[in-house]
Amino acid sequence: MTVTRARGFTLIELVVTAAIVSVLALAALPLAQTAARRAREAELRADLREIRSAIDAYKKAWDQEHIERKIDDTGYPPTLEILVDGVRDPKDPRGRRIYFLRRIPRDPFARVDASSSASWGKRSYASPPDYPSEGADVYDVYSRSEESGLNGVAYRQW
Repeated sequence: MTVTRARGFTLIELVVTAAIVSVLALAALPLAQTAARRAREAELRADLREIRSAIDAYKKAWDQEHIERKIDDTGYPPTLEILVDGVRDPKDPRGRRIYFLRRIPRDPFARVDASSSASWGKRSYASPPDYPSEGADVYDVYSRSEESGLNGVAYRQW
């Protein structure tokens, strides 16, 4: 007579395996959170660069008289939306518009309910760099987030 032994795992083996898997998962969670934060920071850097480049392109077009000048203008766009909507080029005989952005990127660290334009803090040309405030134009943009980056610098100061 042959005795057949049941194959399978014992309860102890299953508990040990579950414990090992849970320790590995706990170790991987902070790494995943850091990677996600690093990705959002990279997006913030790219968005700031894109908007600031568009503001600079607007100012350059204004300096070259491709944008209609008014006496009290600083040469910077009055709103972020005008960078998307475009402005009519007075030098173009067909009256074509100049566009500076396809869309306004959204601050990745902003509240969920804020629109793309409202997600950014805006600094006017007349406001001091230490205390940026909105005004008649948009000289610069910054994140409104109170958090600091992985490098220790507040997102507002990027």
